[in-house]
Amino acid sequence: MKPSKAITLLAAAVLALTAAAQTAHDTVTTEKPVTVIFLSDLHVSPGAESEARLRRAVERINRTRADAVIVAGDLTNEGSDEELRCAKSILDLIDLPTYVIPGNHEDNWSQSACRTFDSLWGADRFAFEVRGTLFAGINCGPYMKMGDGHVKHEDLAWLDSLLTHNPGRRVVSVNHYPLTEDIDDWEDYADVLVRHRTAVHLCGHYHSYKRYRTAGIDGLVNRSLHMPSEEYGDEGYTLIEITRDSLRQWNVPLDGSATLVEALAVDDSPKPAVERQDAAWEQPEGYRIELLHRDEASIFTRLGIDRRRIYFGNSLGRAKAIDKRDGRELWSVATDGPLFSRPAPAGRSVMVPASDGRILTLNARNGRLRRQHEGRGPYVANGVVRDGILYQGGYRSFEAIDTRTGRLVWLYDGVGNYCQAAPSVTRRDIVFGAWDTFLHALDPATGRPLWRWNNGNTVRLYSPGNCSPAVVGERVFIVAPDRRMTAIDRATGETVWRVKDRTVRESLGISADSTTVYARTMDGELIAVDATADDYRLRWVTDLTFGYEHTPCVVVESLGTVYAASRRGMVAAVDAATGHLLWVRRVGRSAVNGFECDSDGTVYLSFIEGTVWRISKLPAAR
Repeated sequence: MKPSKAITLLAAAVLALTAAAQTAHDTVTTEKPVTVIFLSDLHVSPGAESEARLRRAVERINRTRADAVIVAGDLTNEGSDEELRCAKSILDLIDLPTYVIPGNHEDNWSQSACRTFDSLWGADRFAFEVRGTLFAGINCGPYMKMGDGHVKHEDLAWLDSLLTHNPGRRVVSVNHYPLTEDIDDWEDYADVLVRHRTAVHLCGHYHSYKRYRTAGIDGLVNRSLHMPSEEYGDEGYTLIEITRDSLRQWNVPLDGSATLVEALAVDDSPKPAVERQDAAWEQPEGYRIELLHRDEASIFTRLGIDRRRIYFGNSLGRAKAIDKRDGRELWSVATDGPLFSRPAPAGRSVMVPASDGRILTLNARNGRLRRQHEGRGPYVANGVVRDGILYQGGYRSFEAIDTRTGRLVWLYDGVGNYCQAAPSVTRRDIVFGAWDTFLHALDPATGRPLWRWNNGNTVRLYSPGNCSPAVVGERVFIVAPDRRMTAIDRATGETVWRVKDRTVRESLGISADSTTVYARTMDGELIAVDATADDYRLRWVTDLTFGYEHTPCVVVESLGTVYAASRRGMVAAVDAATGHLLWVRRVGRSAVNGFECDSDGTVYLSFIEGTVWRISKLPAAR
């Protein structure tokens, strides 16, 4: 990327503006405008038309004068390292200064746990200034699982510090998502922006043009590189031009003339603080919900629990233990990258699979490192400890590790992509899914493959990659992004039945007596399915009042109550016998990572926003 001198007018020969558009452009003040080219939603796959399309876009960009190029996420289709390197090699051909952030396709399906993006571009955020206008781009996930966008605590702190230390600058905010409820902590994000001279928020994601307003800040959604449209052309990008008092948004097709999409007066004055939408709630009758811990960073992991402690990892890469009684932090250990895997207690140790490719064995009491295993990470999957062995999915592999010695017991390398959800582990078999389109079954003693199952689809994004399978008797039950529930013969791996009765997706659980399988649907329902029948039979269906839903949170039953959660902090309790909805509370604002049941029936859960909670069922009054 070569530096470029800023200019006043767009090159007429390159952009070929219509006469009306040119007339409007000429009425701008003689002050030199700030001009940026805005790209989003490239969805590049090597060898596909998307790669050729991006090359054509770069050729056109290099015939254009502008101050900078911004690429606002979804550079790739599946977030693979191959796709990222392909996109990077093409974007490096741009002659202008180029600034890049990831989108949900990089953050959600990443074989490197989002590390490759950072290694290629240096960071997942950017800041640059052009003649008094400060551009600040920031990542928003969702991080290694389906969910709403979320801006990490540390990134909000960075943004606040950046704007505070650059007083008087006009601010242009950039994200992959709009500044709306698409981001669960949008209020915190907006609260930083309104205190400064924010002129506009720019984003992509929706593959279309749209103007909106949030907290007094104008927002512009921008086109994707490929967007079938008679009005704007199938292939193209956006050009943003900002003067002292106005902003213009131009559509630039790759094979035609630019047209004006929006023109607005810039309002960059500080604005009132954002009004919070959090509602107060009362304790549900017969239950107690308690906040145990509020972390300094976001939490992407489920919780590990033992008799005295709760373990988790945060977005700063710190593995932590807190006191089970009062949530007091007991110890914190740094790793080299954000943590996504649940720490697994193993007697006097706790096993921490890290995104840096190591599995750490820590002293459970004080966090001191006992040993480390250089494994087949990066690790984003939840491991299971059984009989002193950690069964852990990695990248293109599944490992069995002796928790007492750290010795590798066996390694299965027949996985075609990365593992994510917790496996089902019994003395008879290990069943787990991966983002390679397959459900795998292994012998727990040797790692020998028993069978593997495919849903008939070759698209990896439909894989059972983030579904913890429910193994009941001679059946294995799964739900996946293909929105079907499937029962599979445990011995042979053959399909017993497969239905699309409800829009299930990645949220599954088993009843305490192993006769029922629970699944939460994308319509915010909880269904109970007879696990003992030879065909698909619903026991009951309950509307959880969540509305549209897609967070991959396990469903659990404890002391006769079934718990399910939403992407926006809602927790619901349902009577296991009848399906009666007992209560719903908005405990947090972000997605629940998962529920963990203690031996006494207490339920623990973590939220992406960085909190740990406890739910207790109170004794019945006499």
